[in-house]
Amino acid sequence: MTIEEAQKQVDEWIRQYGVRYFNELTNMACLTEEVGELARIMARTYGEQSFKEGEKHDLDDEMADILWVLICLANQTGVDLTEAFKKNLEKKTSRDKERHLNNTKLK
Repeated sequence: MTIEEAQKQVDEWIRQYGVRYFNELTNMACLTEEVGELARIMARTYGEQSFKEGEKHDLDDEMADILWVLICLANQTGVDLTEAFKKNLEKKTSRDKERHLNNTKLK
């Protein structure tokens, strides 16, 4: 599935099952919440914290939740994520093509 197809599929799902998009501010709060849930799993899996009894730790699902809400925000605000990602990659390549290769901390 392409990013464009994902944006269309989310929009179709919202219109069929979700009634309407939550407003942009609500979705921003939802995105923050989902990132926090991912952070909790990362801290417990790769950091020094441990999971509580019965605590959910589905990394795949949390990342997909973040992608879902990000796509909702993109759809609501008219952002073509395919084009935005291409431009962002070009920016990073132009700005950082030598930077990381020359970073002694990474060697």
